[in-house]
Amino acid sequence: MAKARTFSKFDFKRSLKESPDYPYLKYFRVERYFTRPLASLIARAVYPTSVTPNQLTYFSFFLGICSGVSFFMGSYVFFILGGILAQLSSIFDCADGMLARSKDLCSEYGAILDIFLDRIADFFVLTGLVVGYFKYSNDLTVLHIGLLSMALYFLQTTLYYLMIMYQSKKTGLAAEARGLSIFMILIFSILNRLDLFIFMVAFEVVVNVGIKLIKFIQWGKQT
Repeated sequence: MAKARTFSKFDFKRSLKESPDYPYLKYFRVERYFTRPLASLIARAVYPTSVTPNQLTYFSFFLGICSGVSFFMGSYVFFILGGILAQLSSIFDCADGMLARSKDLCSEYGAILDIFLDRIADFFVLTGLVVGYFKYSNDLTVLHIGLLSMALYFLQTTLYYLMIMYQSKKTGLAAEARGLSIFMILIFSILNRLDLFIFMVAFEVVVNVGIKLIKFIQWGKQT
């Protein structure tokens, strides 16, 4: 990890990252206006301490695993707990990068570690969500669509990072989309309608994978 510079206090603007250019994320800036302001409180609190960004990354990962386990329990109370834990995980996931940028501790390893653990946490959360809601509802349609959605979600994520590598080699630009997804998990958990969330994810990933395929083919024609 890079050697830290000396800064007198936490700088919120310095801690922010570049925003993505997806049209719908311009209107649903959950991460920028909800998650990151909360994450900044954590970053401010640990700024003068010896807590490192990677330690926040590991704690975010731990919360994500706990969220998946909670959803897997298959009851409304645990759905709410799972949604809250998922949102807390997202907040700490923002706090690690904010702390790193504000203290000039950014490193390639830290960026990749964050993405690496995020994908594992996403797997646990989505698996727990789908299986847990099936245990709660005994609805095979929800189970089948949920499992298909999970497969397409991770295909979509893989394609996204391949396209980023091809264009700019930047990391973390999917954070706003992930922040919105986690926030929606919290809302639908409280409403006890995780089935609607599963159907929405299924629709979104089918459309998104198709758009990415068309866009990448267009890039090939341009080059």
